[in-house]
Formats: sequence, structure tokens, C-alpha cells
Amino acid sequence: MVICNKRGGKQMYYAEYESPVGRLLLLSDGCFLTHVLFDVEVPEGAVSGENVAVLEKTAAWLHDYFRGDVRPIDIPLNPEGTEFQKTVWAELAGIGYGQTRTYGDIARAVRGQSGGRMSAQAVGQAVGKNPISILVPCHRVVGSKGQMTGYAWGVEKKVWLLRHEGIAITEKERIAAPAWALVRNDRES
Repeated sequence: MVICNKRGGKQMYYAEYESPVGRLLLLSDGCFLTHVLFDVEVPEGAVSGENVAVLEKTAAWLHDYFRGDVRPIDIPLNPEGTEFQKTVWAELAGIGYGQTRTYGDIARAVRGQSGGRMSAQAVGQAVGKNPISILVPCHRVVGSKGQMTGYAWGVEKKVWLLRHEGIAITEKERIAAPAWALVRNDRES
């Protein structure tokens, strides 16, 4: 059993999770979840996290998620990134299951926190660097008209995850009008 010292460690632990949408690599420093990545190789020097509690908890959460059992995320996360990236990722974490936001929505929220200027493109770059897929739901961010824009792991995975969460997607890979209107109206009221 790995003993967590609450600061994380230098050793990287890994676990693999076979999901319906592809193999996920889970990485931890022994205390915190640091990465959930699709279809990548185990980093050199990482060791099996067979008895690492945070990896076991993450695998259990993912199992429930893919079964459609939605529950809050109570897993300690520690993604590495700039302060700006972490601010954007915190906004992503607030997007609920079955909901979407646009890059512009995220930019306005971040701008409101910082008081400075913010572009949807800058937000898009930060979203694309999110190291904790699914749990920090970058797949829930769409283009300004509901279109499926870039996803680091491929648009087909993004579409699959959104459909799994009950979001209707048209053949042209856009959020269907009724679902899109509900999300927009809910956010604006």
C-alpha cells in the first residue's frame, strides 16, 4: 500500500482502465490523480499503482460513470499547469454531467474572475492541455454554435462521451437544437 504524505511524491504510479471509448492511462503521484489520458504508453519510470488508493478510487468512479451512475467527484486532483490553465480547468470542473459550455462562456467566466481580457482561443489552448480527461470534462466544451470542435483525443471520442451523457448530436456533429437551446437558456436564466 502506498502511504500518501499529502504533498504527493516524485514517484509516478499508473493504472490502465479499459473504457467503452478506449484505453485510459491513469497516473498518480501516490496522493493525487495527475493524469487521465487516452491511448498513451506508460511513462518511463512509472510503476504499477495496484495498491494506490487514488487510482483504485478513480477506476471505481470511471466504472460508475460508464455505467451511467453519476456521482460527485471526490478524488484528489493535482493537474500540472500554469495558473491560467488551472483557472480554466477549474471552470471545466464546474460543467455538470449532460451539460455543455462554449469556449466563449469559459472565457467570459475567466475574464470575470481576473478582470482582464480573455479570448476563446486562449481558453481553447488551455482546454486542450487538460491532463485529466473525463473527470475535468473538457469534452463538454463546444464551439459557439454547438459544433464539435477540437478534442485532444479525437472528436469521435468527444461525440461518444457527450452522447453517453444524453446530449443529442446531429449528423453534422452539432448539438441538436432542442438540447442546445435548453443548455443556453438554463445558463442565462
